Amino acid sequence: MELYDVLELREDIPSERLPAGAAGTVVHIFSGPSAAYEVEFADDDGRTVTIVTLRADQVRHHEE
Repeated sequence: MELYDVLELREDIPSERLPAGAAGTVVHIFSGPSAAYEVEFADDDGRTVTIVTLRADQVRHHEE
């Protein structure tokens, strides 16, 4: 994964009201101790809804 890649959630994140399949953009990459990504989720108007730090196993590349 790289900066600004669009990712898709593999699982629900109930605390953030994000369903599995929600798409977000990588805005920061953490390399250690294990890979993690800060992902921004936006509404249809482009306004940020939430930014969440996710483990690599919680996301996959978004297929358009």
